[in-house]
Amino acid sequence: MQNPFTHIKTIFFDADDTLWQNETHYRQTEKQLFALLGLNEKDGTRELLQTEMQNLPLYGYGAKGFTLSMLETAQRVLGPQKAAAVTGPVLELGKKLISAPMELLPHVRETLQELAPFYTLAVATKGDLLDQQRKLKNSGLTSFFAHAEIMTDKTPQAYLALCQKLGARPQETLMVGNSLRSDILPPLEAGLQAVYIPCACGWIHEDVPHTALPPFTTLKTIQALPALLKGETNA
Repeated sequence: MQNPFTHIKTIFFDADDTLWQNETHYRQTEKQLFALLGLNEKDGTRELLQTEMQNLPLYGYGAKGFTLSMLETAQRVLGPQKAAAVTGPVLELGKKLISAPMELLPHVRETLQELAPFYTLAVATKGDLLDQQRKLKNSGLTSFFAHAEIMTDKTPQAYLALCQKLGARPQETLMVGNSLRSDILPPLEAGLQAVYIPCACGWIHEDVPHTALPPFTTLKTIQALPALLKGETNA
C-alpha cells in the first residue's frame, strides 16, 4: 500500500499537549478550585464544564477565559456572598495557571531538529493570543517554525486559510496533534492529512468518538513521526 505521507511538504503542529505540557496544569487547578468550593471531583467537573461550554462563544479558549469560568462557577455554587470570600484565591489560581512552568513533552526538540531541514514547519494552535505567544517564546522552539498561527477556533476553513497563507497545498500538508475534535477532524475535512498523538491528560470537550471520524493515523509518540513520513513504519 502506498504511503500517504511521503509526499508531505508542510507540517502543522498543535502546541498544547503536543509540544508541551498543558492540561496537567488545568487538572491541578481544577482540583484546587473544587477544594475551595467544597465539591467532589465529579460534581466539580460537571459544574465547571457547564460554565465553560456556556462561555466558550464569549471568551474563547485559554487560561483567561478559564479563570472567568472558575469565578462564575464559584458564584453559582456558593452564592454571591460566600463566593466573595474565594474570589481572591480563585484569581490567584488563574494567575498561577498562566505562569505555569514550561515543560516540553519527550522527544519534541530532537524530532523538530530532524524534520526542520526537510519540511516547512508551522505551529497551528488555538487559545488566548498573549498566552500562546508567551508559551511559544518560553518553549525555545521558535527557530524551528516558519510561522505560528494562533486561531480563535480550529475549523476546516481556518486550516485552508493557513495553507493559503503559507503557499502550501492541502494535500501536501500534515496536521499533528492530540485533539480529535481540533487537530484531526477539521484538517481531514479540509483535505489535509492528520496524525493523532494521544496525550495522557486531555480535556473531555476535545473528545470525539472514533466512529465519527474518517480513517486517520495514530502514533504513540512524536518520536515516531520522521519514520512515518519516510515510509519506514505504518505507525
